[in-house]
Amino acid sequence: MGRAIIGRKIGMTQVFDGEGRVHPVTVIEAGPCYVVQKKHTATDGYEAIQVGFGTVDKRRISKPMAGHYAKANVGPSKHLREFRIESADAYELGQEIKVDQWSEGDLVDVTGISRGKGFSGPMRRWNFSRGPMSHGSHYHRGVGSLGATGPSRVFKGRKMAGRLGGARTTSLGLKVVKVDPERNLLMVRGSIPGANHGLVTVRDSVKAKA
Repeated sequence: MGRAIIGRKIGMTQVFDGEGRVHPVTVIEAGPCYVVQKKHTATDGYEAIQVGFGTVDKRRISKPMAGHYAKANVGPSKHLREFRIESADAYELGQEIKVDQWSEGDLVDVTGISRGKGFSGPMRRWNFSRGPMSHGSHYHRGVGSLGATGPSRVFKGRKMAGRLGGARTTSLGLKVVKVDPERNLLMVRGSIPGANHGLVTVRDSVKAKA
């Protein structure tokens, strides 16, 4: 994995390019983040870095976690995420990771928790078609047949009504429209998962051409 950072979704707006075309964008407050821990193949079995984002009062963390942050000589972070990389030696403990590692035109993947929509029926949750609405039909928005009667049970994985949203979701291949290093803002074209002020992770796109 290449570049990555933790951020917070601010909201959506629109920007104009040099040719006067409007682009719908989502504004992300990305970083600054700090390297809290490095993991190596020899000791941990894989290469990765642990990154902290946001601040929290030191009185709200445990003594073991206070020592964990002290090793990296950084303040306590509200959020911790781990990113696998080719070699952790490319980073130093306490190193600052900022949004300026990307530039306009780069493609990124954004991961977040989608908005929870509560208990939803099968039409909204799975895009089922409805039944006839007239001529005495008693089937309109129901789930329909649940399968064979022989097993006398509903098979696992059957698409039915249930909780919709509130799940980890990734938007792939979003184009970076604008980078504002002074305000730690990253603007990507299109929408990203989650409500405003929700925590997101931004990574180099897995579908970007090398």
